[in-house]
Amino acid sequence: MIESLIGRKIGMVQLFDPQGKAVAGTVVQLGPCTVVQVKQDQPRNCKVVQLGFDEVPESKMTKPLAGHFRKAGVSPKRYLREVRADEADELEVGQQILADVFSVGQKVDVIGISKGKGFAGMVRRYGAAGGPKSHGSTSHRRIGSVGSNTWPGRVFRGKRMPGHLGHERVTVMNLEVLQVRPAENMVFVKGCVPGPCGGLVLVRRSVKQKAKKQ
Repeated sequence: MIESLIGRKIGMVQLFDPQGKAVAGTVVQLGPCTVVQVKQDQPRNCKVVQLGFDEVPESKMTKPLAGHFRKAGVSPKRYLREVRADEADELEVGQQILADVFSVGQKVDVIGISKGKGFAGMVRRYGAAGGPKSHGSTSHRRIGSVGSNTWPGRVFRGKRMPGHLGHERVTVMNLEVLQVRPAENMVFVKGCVPGPCGGLVLVRRSVKQKAKKQ
């Protein structure tokens, strides 16, 4: 059983549940993903499958990577990811994995790269309160003092300060699958997922599923 699939975020839509309530969802194009390699991960003591996604001409590949695909007998792919598989021995190199590995109502985690926002200050980046808002203040949105006494005499690593915002790996957990359309390689998940439209995402089976309320 494949635990994850590579896909691409298409955009957000509005769906309606059986009660007629509007639900915000995100459309994700999942696959088709091609099995490029099946191997044993020694450190984690588990079987892993290397999946390829998005066709690309061989002229766009480096020679080592082109040889890797040629050896597997698979057309070159733009993206490669290694994912865990419970029954990896049943998978064959060149086999295509479609979106039907997920089912309606299943909980999934979506991993992607968030939108880059560029340089941001403390108020926008971390939601800081800022300085006094009254007339005469010159530090409305400034960080304030980060100085220290004789000890430690330095700024600790990890101190929240202005800097680059976004463009980092983000995982949104426990999203519900609303619809699955294998013929179109489409999966609709409840809520939003990280990244821009067209961005690469990894959809995996939820690893920290919340317990149902009694």
